[in-house]
Amino acid sequence: MAKVHVTTTINGEPMEFLCEPSDTMLDALRGPLALTGSKEGCASGDCGACSITIDDRLVCSCLMLAVESEGHEIRTIEGLAQGEKLHPLQQKFLEMAALQCGICTSGMLVASDALLKKNPDPSEEEVRFWLAGNLCRCTGYDKIVRAVMETAAEMRAN
Repeated sequence: MAKVHVTTTINGEPMEFLCEPSDTMLDALRGPLALTGSKEGCASGDCGACSITIDDRLVCSCLMLAVESEGHEIRTIEGLAQGEKLHPLQQKFLEMAALQCGICTSGMLVASDALLKKNPDPSEEEVRFWLAGNLCRCTGYDKIVRAVMETAAEMRAN
């Protein structure tokens, strides 16, 4: 089968790539685009490890066909930091040890960033609800939730 040419924007940069019509966005990110921060944890949309945003909407890249990115704005974990300067969420996750094995971390960060863009002052309940689609086997979520809450407070203060 012929490959499909896709033109999109990823992390603010215009991108073009070729993919099979059946390739997921996760396949394209980790393959031809060499953006390996998004992880494959389940391939069924249950774990959130592959979370990205498309036009500021949070999605599991394992459930999205790569061809569907045509003409859209994609943001991955690689687009969170500004060069060498970590995003406040990334910095807070490090400071509060809100990560362990790393499989869920990129998805948690992308989802948390999407939440704070929609609601810069979330309650703990809202943070927990928003992150319910992201599974973590290591941390028990409390450190992650506290890191998001503290980041939100610091970002509002600045």
